[in-house]
Amino acid sequence: MLYEEQQVMEAFRLYTRLALKGYGDKEALRLYLADDVVRGLVEEFAQEVECTVISAGDQLYLIPLALSSPFHVSNQSLKDQYLPAYAVNADIYLMYVAIIILFGEFYDSYQTMEATREFLTLDHWLTRLNERLLALKEINPKELEKMESELEYNWQQVIDKWDALDDLKEKVKAQDARTRSRLGFLNTVKKFLEAQDLIRDIGEDEVTLTEKAQTIIQRYYMEVQHNQNILEFIYRNSPDKERK
Repeated sequence: MLYEEQQVMEAFRLYTRLALKGYGDKEALRLYLADDVVRGLVEEFAQEVECTVISAGDQLYLIPLALSSPFHVSNQSLKDQYLPAYAVNADIYLMYVAIIILFGEFYDSYQTMEATREFLTLDHWLTRLNERLLALKEINPKELEKMESELEYNWQQVIDKWDALDDLKEKVKAQDARTRSRLGFLNTVKKFLEAQDLIRDIGEDEVTLTEKAQTIIQRYYMEVQHNQNILEFIYRNSPDKERK
């Protein structure tokens, strides 16, 4: 297929903006939606770097789909930008579990396509994460080891890391990465999610999902079988999370 030079350049400029910032403004979204050729070229450029392009609200986003994508947030970047100096890979595993629990609390089940909760308090997030990790802790060690192999996830490290956090400091008012408490850890995860435009702080220790987050969860997150298996494992025997 032959393309007009103007369309190719418009698509390349639009892709470049997305690659530099990770998102585009209303004008970028207008151009993306208005011209089928430009949209198709931008999507092809994105595929070359294992990404996809989504629209959410009045913005356009470039979303990595694979760990090998140059736009994927690496473990080292997480450590350098968000976690304290003493952080190890277990901290990242725990971050992932905390994010799963946070997203899960906004939906009746991971099969529903629309969020059923408008906001979530940090205390509720902390309570639910603690409940789920306590449930995992009660699993027979041999079965837990088997699930680690099947899901390629070190659950024992996650449990140990959570246990090592000092829950006696939860009443300290200033909770951040330097406060080695469970609530301090959730504040670290919160900052990461805010930086990625996945949640928004609405005050009173409450957060809400952004349109970007809801779009990603609906279109991609729930469709990955590996994610589904992890979700089923974490939420098994949870009476308030029905599976449809």
